[in-house]
Amino acid sequence: MDFVLQNIFLIVIAFVSGAMLLWPLVNRQLAGASVGTLQATRLINDGAVVVDVREPAEFAAGHLANSRNIPVAEIGNRAAELPAGKAVVVLCASGSRSARAASVLRKAGRADVFCLDGGLAGWQQAGLPVVKKS
Repeated sequence: MDFVLQNIFLIVIAFVSGAMLLWPLVNRQLAGASVGTLQATRLINDGAVVVDVREPAEFAAGHLANSRNIPVAEIGNRAAELPAGKAVVVLCASGSRSARAASVLRKAGRADVFCLDGGLAGWQQAGLPVVKKS
């Protein structure tokens, strides 16, 4: 017991460090399925719907071909616009907003919802094409 009392600060630091190391794993589990660019390309080629949850100005600056722009704040109200029976690939700029949107879509009853790892930045980093609105 004396050891714990004398080293409480170190024990707390060890606990917090361990929690920080586990957070990415826990966060991925909460976000659900995520896919890399290769898997996303396969899903898209198989007919998946691509939903870009960034704001319209961000979408106009560059987006995936044939993607739909539904801002993350509107995804709950507009989930019915997405065709039933098709997988959905959700993306944003880097991946954080898409995780929230995917969660909302799953709660709305969509089963095959995937987040694009790294978002549009990851897509571009892989050298894949982006369409700009003119």
